[in-house]
Amino acid sequence: MAEKTLNKKRKKGVEQLKSRYGRLFVLPWEIGLVLFFIVPIITSLIYSFSDVVLSSGGITNSWAGLKWYEYIINKDPNYMNALKSAISNFAVQLPIIVALSLILAIILNQKFAGRMMARAIFFLPVIIATGVILDLLTSEYINVSLVTSSAESSGAGNYGSSMIDFDAILGNLGLPEDITKIIGDYIGSIFNLLWSCGIQIVLFIAGLQTIPDQLYEVSRVEGASKWEEFWYITIPMLGNTILLVMVYTMIDIFTKKTGVMENAFALMEKDLVYDKSSAMLWFYFLIVAAIMAVVLAIYNKLCLKKWN
Repeated sequence: MAEKTLNKKRKKGVEQLKSRYGRLFVLPWEIGLVLFFIVPIITSLIYSFSDVVLSSGGITNSWAGLKWYEYIINKDPNYMNALKSAISNFAVQLPIIVALSLILAIILNQKFAGRMMARAIFFLPVIIATGVILDLLTSEYINVSLVTSSAESSGAGNYGSSMIDFDAILGNLGLPEDITKIIGDYIGSIFNLLWSCGIQIVLFIAGLQTIPDQLYEVSRVEGASKWEEFWYITIPMLGNTILLVMVYTMIDIFTKKTGVMENAFALMEKDLVYDKSSAMLWFYFLIVAAIMAVVLAIYNKLCLKKWN
């Protein structure tokens, strides 16, 4: 009995020590979360309801209520146009990116020579579109323009079409200018969508590899076609993965620094207007949160509950 009590105390002591080490390990992250995320978020919320004045003595703000929210909704046509454009782009891009990612993931999950290289190629945009590499791509030294008319309408930088001048290539074919522009915009959109599929493809491949092979073996014995396997096995088994991909894609689409985000950050960084820009961002994120909640609720009701 005494030995059991001693073992329990020893085990409890080890668990407490591990717990203490764990708390110490995440402490820097918790401090950073509070100082560099929670505090700025609360501050921006306060600024959105205030008149903020910058002076040599610092920043002073006085309560203004819903003044800036009323202004951006009723008096700022550029904001509402940018908001409508962001919502329409989201409605177009979300289903296309999810479907395209799923199709590419199914292809890349097959056994063929060079499979790992093909996966790496589709994941390259995720690496290229971050940090110093993106800065180099957007620098004037290689004469790349990531902001085009089609990119602004799609809500993201058109990386592929900016690196290859499709307008010049199509122009050499002798096509009319209007047709050349339409075809160029479609090609640019394809590159842009492929550029946005890297993480989603990885998530779908991970989900596909969790589906038991026995389910497909049974379906083949029963005489099911590949199309029936896809709709009655693959899609239902990927229900939670699709949910994860949808959440990631929605956040990725809405947080691109274009449209509403670009205008708000321009006011904040260049013009040092913190009150109006904060209101623009907070109203935008409220709309985004409402749209995401509706989309996920519909998906849960129509798909997840049915598949589970």
